[in-house]
Amino acid sequence: MKCFTRAALLAGAVGLALTGAAVAQADKPLTILASSPNQAFPFFIHMMKQIEAEADKLGNITITVTDGQDSTPKQTADVEAAVAQGVDGIVISPKDVDAMAPAIQAAVDAGVPVVTIDRRVDNVPGILAHVGADNVKGGEAQGNLILELFPDGANVMNLQGQPGTSPAIDRNKGLHNVLDTVKDKYPIVFEDTANFTREKGLSVTESALAGMETPPDVIVAANDDMALGAIEALKGRDLIGEVAVIGFDALPEAIAAIQEGTLTASIEQLPGGQSRGALDTLVAFLREGAKPAEQVVLLTPIAITKDNINEAERIGEVQ
Repeated sequence: MKCFTRAALLAGAVGLALTGAAVAQADKPLTILASSPNQAFPFFIHMMKQIEAEADKLGNITITVTDGQDSTPKQTADVEAAVAQGVDGIVISPKDVDAMAPAIQAAVDAGVPVVTIDRRVDNVPGILAHVGADNVKGGEAQGNLILELFPDGANVMNLQGQPGTSPAIDRNKGLHNVLDTVKDKYPIVFEDTANFTREKGLSVTESALAGMETPPDVIVAANDDMALGAIEALKGRDLIGEVAVIGFDALPEAIAAIQEGTLTASIEQLPGGQSRGALDTLVAFLREGAKPAEQVVLLTPIAITKDNINEAERIGEVQ
């Protein structure tokens, strides 16, 4: 796995070019909104912390982190308030890419540059940039790992993410891109949303298992919280070690579960790289007028297993 340092993101992934005004405005004070869809998720807490850490490195930047609390009206109000208060720019991961489009469009129309992370908004013209993971490739990585782990075929249970969110849509698409081509050997025997939450991952898996004569060979989940909930359901039926479980996000708790053998794998999507790259893009535009060479930058996720666990971005956080 490549190490996405700040320099690499600037020079390579984001492709920024500094202008002559860079030195003169290098310390221009900035106030930036960092808008999260739901700080109840460890993934988004990590992303916001990475934005704050990058702001400290760049210097003279005030970051205001807001929690959408899994509510489009709340996140909309956060964005509207920030624009009214005169923020210089916005980095946002929208709860729902369609429902949040009007608020983001209003910010853009008000002259506030916006960079999206994790969840891309395609129907708002004028967004400065998007820095995220290629979630279709992430879902394909899950599918390809299933083929590798079960060369003779497997019955698959698919726990989908929150409806309407681009990561859920794209990860599901990527998984189907792989499995639909070999569905005779790798049928999806159960498929439903568990809404990206651990509680639903547990309850949906329990209900699914109760209706099956035999358990599936593998459970694939669109995030780690659902995967960890599924593991709890497997524990209740004494199926740990009998059913492979593949998550997505490579959270520290998921990395620890891979180490102990209860989770088979998780997909690393470099959330720190996304967050730092997004803030670097926004700050370069605000301070130097430098527009990104590419409006959309997608980092390529990889599957993390016991064999390459040290490549996980957050391995250092595992106790």
